[in-house]
Amino acid sequence: MKNQEHLDEIDLRLLRSLQADARLSTAELGEQLALSQSPTWRRLKRLEQLGVITGYQAVIDREQLGYSVLAMVTVGVDSHSEKSARAFEQAVSLMPEIVWCHGMSGAEDFVLLVVARDLKHFSDLLLGKLRTLPAVKSLRSSFSLKAVKDDVALKLPI
Repeated sequence: MKNQEHLDEIDLRLLRSLQADARLSTAELGEQLALSQSPTWRRLKRLEQLGVITGYQAVIDREQLGYSVLAMVTVGVDSHSEKSARAFEQAVSLMPEIVWCHGMSGAEDFVLLVVARDLKHFSDLLLGKLRTLPAVKSLRSSFSLKAVKDDVALKLPI
């Protein structure tokens, strides 16, 4: 971590507390850290300014919202030009069903994490949208059968 040398034990405890519950107030965080509210707030703002904390969000159960299908889709592209890459990335960023996209090394160029209501919705998405994205030459889909580990929290030292 490039900012690791700027983090002390209290910063790491603060980050761990926020990962467990990002809704904690600065007073509640301070209580956990044995600090008053002002120093806690300053530490929090410093971690945000350093880019260690990049945002706050709720973790939502996709199935509760009707998205029963979770698929990983690998994408091969036929053009690696800057223009094609930007067009692909922009198109992907506009599709709400794609919740995650990473450019990859290796045989495939991108991996997408896709949610869908059901297999028909996924099929319509794959054939009607993903297949038509700029420069796409191949698509391979794998479906999640069971979440074995589904935790986005980083395991911090201490």
